[in-house]
Amino acid sequence: MNHDPRSSSALREFLASEAAGGVILMIVAVLAMIVANSSLSEAYFHLLHAQTGPVLSDKLGPMTVHLWINDALMAVFFLLVGLEIKREFVDGRLVTWQQRRLPFIAALGGMAVPAAVFLAVTAGSRDLAQGWAIPAATDIAFAIGVMALIGSRAPTALKLFLTTVAIVDDMGAVVIIALAYTASIKGVALLSAAAILGGMMTMNRAGVRHLAPYLIGFALLWFAVLVSGVHATIAGVLAAFTVPVVGTPGRPDSPDSPLHRLEHRLHPWSAFLIVPLFGFANAGISLTAFGPSTLLEPLPLGIAAGLFLGKQLGIFSAIWLSVKLGISQRPRGSTWVQVYGLAVLCGIGFTMSLFIGMLAYATSPELVEEAKLGVMSGSLLSGLLGYLVLRFAKPAADAASAEAEIEKEIAEDGDVAAIETRTWS
Repeated sequence: MNHDPRSSSALREFLASEAAGGVILMIVAVLAMIVANSSLSEAYFHLLHAQTGPVLSDKLGPMTVHLWINDALMAVFFLLVGLEIKREFVDGRLVTWQQRRLPFIAALGGMAVPAAVFLAVTAGSRDLAQGWAIPAATDIAFAIGVMALIGSRAPTALKLFLTTVAIVDDMGAVVIIALAYTASIKGVALLSAAAILGGMMTMNRAGVRHLAPYLIGFALLWFAVLVSGVHATIAGVLAAFTVPVVGTPGRPDSPDSPLHRLEHRLHPWSAFLIVPLFGFANAGISLTAFGPSTLLEPLPLGIAAGLFLGKQLGIFSAIWLSVKLGISQRPRGSTWVQVYGLAVLCGIGFTMSLFIGMLAYATSPELVEEAKLGVMSGSLLSGLLGYLVLRFAKPAADAASAEAEIEKEIAEDGDVAAIETRTWS
């Protein structure tokens, strides 16, 4: 057994920071709703749309506070997402097919079924169909934040599994944004982006380990992608894939690897500044134009039903079938009721869902607001029910021994990926 306290403490640090970030995100979302429906609403919306920069893209027009947050700061968030995805595939929870199997199956069910529910509810309105991916995303910070409120009643195995499913979910969201929500392409800018990306990959192969050249490349790539017509946040994921993951020879993702260092430097900024800023800028919905009946309109109803019903049905049925068919095992030390609670929590879409909603209906501010209402209501219902299910679910008969075993492994075993593999495979 390899003893490396840095690996286990990194896992604890990740769960703790995601939980704290999720709680902050909840507070910020509520604050945004209060401000948007108070005497400060005019100042709030004026600030978001205040012109604060030049025209970087003909499609976007002059840069505003809102655009800087959604198109620039969120590119940094997607850079972190890309770093996490790469690390998980190289030296984390998704190294082998055995580890990938159940999270991929669960995430696939959790994306396909919500999309199908959305399309079924909005079938009579063709102009709404492009929003099919809105309920397909899970907000990891929000979900982990709810689990933090539950405390020790949420098994560690479920927390580990939730983070893995959410990372796979993020991969799907990135692919959807790149393929389904890309406007007209400008060839010269796209070729420039390809050349910059090629240069960054060459630096990787040449053994460049300093972070500065990759960060400069990321900034240049972001601008080229922004101008090209592909959504600028995709630059973050592409740049992340070029950052070297190997530091000390023979040790992937060692603490001195460029990827490891950049990920740990970005994570606090993302969790405690970028994502809360995005939440505050986008969760504020003025309810003056909406009545209770608006929730029953096709768009908000389709999104809410996709998140609240589609997510739990898709993820829970995927896990149940996998276990019954002998493809995988239920997360260690958990009951089916607790697994159901986890599936419900995955219906908290928030960050990614809001983001996709704005891309889907970019030309219709009214539909964007309705989409936000659907995301907020579906996420709220999922968070409340998921909390109640996990809070009052009876623990598994072997919960105490399983929890003690996992905690011991986290404390002593440097191979965190192996711990997580044993947890549900």
